[in-house]
Amino acid sequence: MANQKYGASMFYMVVLFFTWGFLTELDGALIPYLKGLFDLNNFQAALVQFAFFIAFFCVSLPSSWLLNKIGYHRGIIVGLLIMAIGSWLFYPAASLISYPFFLGAIFVLASGVTLLQVAANPYVARLGDPSKASNRLNLAQGFNSVAKVIAPLAGSYFILRGLAGLSSEQQAEAVQIPYILLGTLLLTLAIIFSFLKLPEVVEVPESDQADSESIWKKTHLVKGAVAIFLYVGAEVTIASFLVIYLSENIFPYIAEYESYVSGLPSKDDQIAVFREIGARYLPFYWGGLMVGRLLGFYILKYISSHRLLMLSAMICIVLMLVFNASGGYLAMWLLIGTGLFLSIMWSNIFTLAIADLGSMTSKGSAVLVAAIVGGALIPPLQGLIADSSFGLHNSFLITIGCFAYIAWYGWKGYKHKS
Repeated sequence: MANQKYGASMFYMVVLFFTWGFLTELDGALIPYLKGLFDLNNFQAALVQFAFFIAFFCVSLPSSWLLNKIGYHRGIIVGLLIMAIGSWLFYPAASLISYPFFLGAIFVLASGVTLLQVAANPYVARLGDPSKASNRLNLAQGFNSVAKVIAPLAGSYFILRGLAGLSSEQQAEAVQIPYILLGTLLLTLAIIFSFLKLPEVVEVPESDQADSESIWKKTHLVKGAVAIFLYVGAEVTIASFLVIYLSENIFPYIAEYESYVSGLPSKDDQIAVFREIGARYLPFYWGGLMVGRLLGFYILKYISSHRLLMLSAMICIVLMLVFNASGGYLAMWLLIGTGLFLSIMWSNIFTLAIADLGSMTSKGSAVLVAAIVGGALIPPLQGLIADSSFGLHNSFLITIGCFAYIAWYGWKGYKHKS
């Protein structure tokens, strides 16, 4: 393919990364919204992330099979259509005020995102010079993070704003129009992609042995899948509980926030206001990921991807230890600051794990995308810890184990036989 075609295709892929980043991070506003609407505890609220990320485990391998049948281009269109249907399902879920219906709509939406992930990540990685695959993924993930910065602000304004004092029926209506519009935009994007001429990246078998060899014998892939599981779990659980942590553990104890809730004697209404304010801080977390990924595009020219991965994980461990020993504004900004160092983990783990897979690249990608199920399991686990005597503040220590393994993967775990 000519360089011009590569450039145009990268632009379209960046649009996709932006789209699913926006929809994924709307959960940052959706979790506190549903927590208040249905009066959920931390574990129950974390089921939003379970419903979203369990789709990656259930749908990723079927997505790989589908892509082998219809190709990356048609797979992207199907993924966008599924996402549109999931978005439209929010309307009846809100009309019925049914938490299980909301979780079902989230699962359908996430199934479409899964198909896009399985298609787009290896597509970007193989769309040019293999030695620069991490750079391209960091660039695409950077724009994914741009969407994640914008999404909490949109969620704060269109979903969490003005909920204090409203009835359950009125609160439920807050998500109907936004998700109807999102579904319509996704349908429009699917139509646009159906007219684009994207080049297919053909996977050529390296040898007959490569075809017959089991994907599970690729130990660097399997260990990379564990790293993806823990990375996504850590990233998602911090994002999931950040707004709740700020609204319940930080803002009520800082004098300058008293003016926001003056005249609201109900604690539930005060927390609702604090949730709206807390959602405005979530973009700083995702902004750190955005800046880190865009910087990573250049940093990787001077340091190997595995060393950068190890260093970033070690810094995250230090940040979380200091966070646990602190409180107030310091704790808030340390928690938010982890985003900067989480930023490069996905792309570096992904490219290290799929290295030299040859004809099994799509299968390897599906295994790694399935490992995103960490985002489904670790947040509910943290929710259980938060609901126990350990409390929400101490529950964030669960991420240290995640970062320790990732640091090891960047040190030794990524190595494999050529």
